Amino acid sequence: MTDIVVKATSDDVGLRRESSVDAVGVPAWLARLHQSLPAGVQLRLSVEGDLPLPREVLFEGAGFREQGSNFVREATLPDVVGPNMRAVVCGLNPSLHAAEAGVGFVSPSNRFWPAAIAAGVVTNDRKPFDALLEHGIGFTDLVKRATTRADEVTKAEFAAGYSRIERLVGWLRPERLVMVGVTGWRAATGDTSAKAGWLATSIGDTPVYLMPNPSGLNAHATLETLTDHLRTALGPVPASA
Repeated sequence: MTDIVVKATSDDVGLRRESSVDAVGVPAWLARLHQSLPAGVQLRLSVEGDLPLPREVLFEGAGFREQGSNFVREATLPDVVGPNMRAVVCGLNPSLHAAEAGVGFVSPSNRFWPAAIAAGVVTNDRKPFDALLEHGIGFTDLVKRATTRADEVTKAEFAAGYSRIERLVGWLRPERLVMVGVTGWRAATGDTSAKAGWLATSIGDTPVYLMPNPSGLNAHATLETLTDHLRTALGPVPASA
């Protein structure tokens, strides 16, 4: 049922856009909007209809910051998510390079996309919308603030981001959450003993798989081990998870 009306206007770039979409299609609509605009553009946004997710949470995930009566397109990555997902891949936070390119894990030294292709998780390199539409793989981040390194993010930011992820996952109910980055997960949840693999705790009904950070800065994780992690994460969910 297409009962959500999404509107976006901006005098800065002559934007006038309005669509009727299913509630679960709103994040992807906002993500497309985000990618069509340069960082810093001011716009007016409205979502009319019943949504199970607070609008401020939805807009934050889409990369729009409220400023007075308007919104500002942030230099970050929007959530690329939708209904009936096999998995949501959750990064720690966007790098400056990723935010500029509009694609997570985009750095040439980052092994996520090569590992995902080798594991058969996706077929197209650095194409998050293709991953969502063709393979049911969505993308989000614990923290939306882009930084040079993930260790620039505070524990408080990670904890606040985890609360947003709980709401997003609770609404869309993907088959699994694949958390990328052990240190960030520990900071977000306070579980300092968490290790890579299937976790005993879930988010609602969604099991969680924790894998190492594929950043080139993490020399301990090879392309082969990251590929193995993604094969396991997208394979059968064990009964204990």
